[in-house]
Amino acid sequence: MLTQSAMKSATARSIFRWIHILLAIPIIGYIYSPFEKLPDYAGPTRYIFLPSILLSGLWMWKGHVVRRLLANKPMGETK
Repeated sequence: MLTQSAMKSATARSIFRWIHILLAIPIIGYIYSPFEKLPDYAGPTRYIFLPSILLSGLWMWKGHVVRRLLANKPMGETK
């Protein structure tokens, strides 16, 4: 039985792309901010923005592999 996706793949790709772009804006601000302001931006940049960008980029790149692995049945289950 085939399951229907709640969202088209092109729409999901577009959403991940925009998340990726929008989360890059604070990192650009971190890079170009005055040196005195860096400690204020270091925490959120390290622990929120950079991991989110990495995850969204990996999902855009290899998300089809993850979906395929999650769609397979567990190894012990037989038909």
